[in-house]
Amino acid sequence: MTIKIMPCRIKWNDAHYNIAMRDFEGVGIMAEELDRRAIELHRKNRGKLEVKSKVDASTREGLSLAYTPGVAAVCNEIVKNPDAVYDLTMKWNSVAVVSDCTRVLGLGNIGPLAGMPVMEGKAVLFKSYANIDAFPICLSCHSADEIVATVKNISPVFGGINLEDIESPKCFSVEERLKKELPIPVFHDDQHGTAVVVLAGLINALKVVGKNKKSARIVVAGAGAAGCAIAKLLVADGFSDVLVCDSKGILSDSEGLAPYKRELARLTNRRGKTGTLADAMQGADALIGLSAPNIISSEMVKSMGASPIIFALSNPVPEIAPELAKKSGVKIFGTARADLPNQVNNVLGFPGIFRGALIVRARQIDERMKLAAAYALAFVVGEKELSRDFVLPFAYDRRVVPAVATAVAKAAMKSNVAGLKKSDAEIRNELGALGLL
Repeated sequence: MTIKIMPCRIKWNDAHYNIAMRDFEGVGIMAEELDRRAIELHRKNRGKLEVKSKVDASTREGLSLAYTPGVAAVCNEIVKNPDAVYDLTMKWNSVAVVSDCTRVLGLGNIGPLAGMPVMEGKAVLFKSYANIDAFPICLSCHSADEIVATVKNISPVFGGINLEDIESPKCFSVEERLKKELPIPVFHDDQHGTAVVVLAGLINALKVVGKNKKSARIVVAGAGAAGCAIAKLLVADGFSDVLVCDSKGILSDSEGLAPYKRELARLTNRRGKTGTLADAMQGADALIGLSAPNIISSEMVKSMGASPIIFALSNPVPEIAPELAKKSGVKIFGTARADLPNQVNNVLGFPGIFRGALIVRARQIDERMKLAAAYALAFVVGEKELSRDFVLPFAYDRRVVPAVATAVAKAAMKSNVAGLKKSDAEIRNELGALGLL
């Protein structure tokens, strides 16, 4: 069955905004009810995942084919041709969601048991949005060496590795080492998934306000995993004026910085600017907030350039309240919240990115693939749909995954990191067979 995907959006107006603001002000009451219902859902279902068999092993013939003695012939096929594992097992469509649970949501280091509901949830999103079989792997080890060794040891089962909720700066070395040592894609979603979606939103936001990346001044507030990845992807895309701030101010090439921050300062702060976040925001065209609640004042917003763009992604309470941002003159405002316009949600990125990588058996997810994903996501929002309150599609827009997956698969082939070469028709046929068109 083919599903025809029609453009879908909510047209936000002042009435919608006022309702959202009323809900924002009553966030405590909303959160209590949401918490209760979430616990009820998990208790009723005893978790969110289960394993289902594709074959019937309840008869003598079925048992003989699925397991012994028939399965021995399948093993021998893979011994003769290791690549056959992709055709004869679940490896072609499986992803491990790996976390040491040291930085889970806003909860911090909560350990592998408490982290399981989040990793289960991530696996649900992989299946629901991209029909990928993902498994939560919550580790009781915390050193980079132990994490790398564990992931390498379990990697034969999987076609890709999604790293999740690992504290920085450890997350950088873990990902870098695994990318070098494994023949399958390794992707830290907290870094790169966020970066892809932010870039897509920024591409469209700049269109709305009539500015371009060559002249736009961008400030990233937050030098953790996501902030670093966003800044690097912006530079890779040709943004020439990017400043990154940590809790102490603008990152500049000076002594005393952690090595990864110093590297980031050299990559971004080309004017050698110093000072506070407030200094960085003066004259800026866009602010990407990945820091803490309520750190941005009205005065800081008013010091920005004309028609300022703010993505305030601290969650659930953003860096500046939506109502204050609007009163202070923000032209385009996005948050991580689903009840306000322009939600920056990683589910717009990682399902399609992995789907595209798996289709062509990519060995890694490189910058070209991430940039392709960002532009494909941005272009899902048509010119007639684009507005100050609609610069990103909704997470559940079924146009997203096919568009992103196709772009990523093509980019992987151009980068020569794809294990398979596929035509546009073959990519589309596979997406259709997976129920994604």
